[in-house]
Amino acid sequence: MKTKTILWIALAAGLLAGCASEKSEQTKQARLEARARIARADAEKTALTQVPNGTVKEAEIEKEHGRLIWSFDITVPDSPNIKEVAVDAMTGQMVSIETETPEQQAKEKD
Repeated sequence: MKTKTILWIALAAGLLAGCASEKSEQTKQARLEARARIARADAEKTALTQVPNGTVKEAEIEKEHGRLIWSFDITVPDSPNIKEVAVDAMTGQMVSIETETPEQQAKEKD
């Protein structure tokens, strides 16, 4: 009985910690987005001009090398690779475009 109770408490604590972590990331994203001069939709349009026929899979705003950027993971039909496109969130200018292989994507998730 005690073991079962302890397991349930540990499970509940783990779930609460996960929810708090997700909430913290959402708060961080909201703070960074409030500082951006370029809206996500405008940055996304700029990113998609660099990847013909691309579809945005994921997007986030982040501080990278001292610069506030919108980062987009863009998929392309018939390719396992992802194009990661960065757009300056203050100026709307392209910062970088990189190709990530499935292996690199798996490493990034770890």
